[in-house]
Amino acid sequence: MRLENGDGAEAVARARDTDVDLAVLDIAMPRMTGLQAARELSRRLPDLRILILTMYDNEQYFFEALKAGACGYVLKSVADRDLVEACRAAMRDEPFIYPGAETALVRTYLERMRRGEALSVRTVTDREEEVLKLVAEGHTTKEIAELLYISAKTVESHRANLLQKLGLRDRLELTRYAIRAGLIEP
Repeated sequence: MRLENGDGAEAVARARDTDVDLAVLDIAMPRMTGLQAARELSRRLPDLRILILTMYDNEQYFFEALKAGACGYVLKSVADRDLVEACRAAMRDEPFIYPGAETALVRTYLERMRRGEALSVRTVTDREEEVLKLVAEGHTTKEIAELLYISAKTVESHRANLLQKLGLRDRLELTRYAIRAGLIEP
């Protein structure tokens, strides 16, 4: 059975109500990103296999995808070549990353470890990331509060925490950050 969803929140809701073995999520989905959906699905359905399909050839996204519970990372630019094999690998409980990424990832990891650097740690919480995405999409505080079932004051608190944690000044800079982080399309 194949299910298609318009956004990450819908994917999470439908996966809970359907017997699904594999979820293929795009990082840049509306309402809830693929990474957010992967984290939620991993918590609720630990046996579900998750692949991330993305246009982002980015080490940070790759590691975030793994932390979120994904077993594979497939670039859209080579999906016609790799997606079927990634799905097969996932169903065999094997990891999959696109060919060519292994060398760069291992080299980067070893170089960082040699310098004594730790891999980047997430600085924002899942809820802050949800607020950030909605702010960047242009939603008002009231709309965000209604969408997330929280108070407007809580939305303002999350926004203030984001500005402080990320060293940003205003809504525009939050939006730019969300685009760079792949939470929304430019």
